[in-house]
Amino acid sequence: MDNIIVIAIVALIVGLAVWYIRKEKRRGVQCVGCPDSKTCSGQCAHCSRCCNGAGNQP
Repeated sequence: MDNIIVIAIVALIVGLAVWYIRKEKRRGVQCVGCPDSKTCSGQCAHCSRCCNGAGNQP
């Protein structure tokens, strides 16, 4: 019985994470979890390293 509860909790957490990522991608976020993701088009000079922006090239 304990295993079923643990599996259900893990499945719930994974399901909510997938739902959140899909929701953010539909809103047009380039990279989920990046602090600049809502303002970055991926080609700006002020992006942090996760957006692959042009300003991040060495």
